[in-house]
Amino acid sequence: MIEAEVTVTVAPERAFAALADGWLYASWVVGASHIREVDPGWPAVGTRIHYSLGLWPLTVQDVTEVRAVDAPRMLDLEARLWPVGSARIRLDLDEVAPGVTRIRMTEHAMSGPGQLLPNAVQGLLLKPRNQESLGRLSDLIIGKSRAAT
Repeated sequence: MIEAEVTVTVAPERAFAALADGWLYASWVVGASHIREVDPGWPAVGTRIHYSLGLWPLTVQDVTEVRAVDAPRMLDLEARLWPVGSARIRLDLDEVAPGVTRIRMTEHAMSGPGQLLPNAVQGLLLKPRNQESLGRLSDLIIGKSRAAT
């Protein structure tokens, strides 16, 4: 299981609000280039974000589906990327001090060729990408927080 984390100086509710806006997904997920649709009710269990990955014109279309949610503390996703397979991605938000939230992302391959790679190799490939994604998410959360005040 690959782990990455970031700490933001906002309450968990504010941090989770960025995750709850599916239209922002391509703004922070490295590789996602275009959101085509967000199911009504996102991030309820079973709802999906329909997106494209890659650079135009070489894009792949797929979906990420909510497996479990406990707002504002946790969002558990299954991200699909044909033909690579799918991955389980869990985001845990913990208030470590008043108005300070640690966001921890864990990921592991669920299906496809990525599942055959040892965890150490998956970590070498995915940890930098996940850390960059969380850095982008942090900037987005802080920017939205400043705009709201």
